[in-house]
Amino acid sequence: MVSVTPKARNIEITAESLQEDLARLEIQKQALERELAAVTAHLGSVQRALSALQALMPESGPSASAPRPEDVVAEVPATVAPAPMPSADQPEGTAGAGDRAEDASSAGDADDSKSYGKLTEQILAYFAEAGNTDVRARDVASALGRDTDSGSINAVRSTLDRLVGQSRVRRVGRGLYRAAKR
Repeated sequence: MVSVTPKARNIEITAESLQEDLARLEIQKQALERELAAVTAHLGSVQRALSALQALMPESGPSASAPRPEDVVAEVPATVAPAPMPSADQPEGTAGAGDRAEDASSAGDADDSKSYGKLTEQILAYFAEAGNTDVRARDVASALGRDTDSGSINAVRSTLDRLVGQSRVRRVGRGLYRAAKR
């Protein structure tokens, strides 16, 4: 029988604790990277929309107080690494909205709008089936298989808020949504 000194046991406990922290931090990092990729994709679509609107405006030029899209992009830190691809040992179903946003952010502007629009269409289809019932954003995310992490759920919430602004979905209470009346 091998005797373990208290000092060796303390080192062992510390190493186990650090392993658990490492696993938790890696999961958190992946979720944040997916969320960043989704925000980056949304930023690109907002920039394109703003550019299109500015092209329609009279030749007055951009206002001095509004930042140009190029200036906003320049403020994003360059030290953020791209999100890793899901590994073979990643549980099935965890590759969701974040991975699609990742692909969109690296594939180009045309794919950004396709990825962004796909979530919108999925949500609208869900509300078409839900009819006149109140639903929470988390329920919508769950029905679409996008409840794997907070970044995916937040992407659904952001899209719902945008659809409320476009009067395509109604907010009927705090955190409750319903299909818009037609």
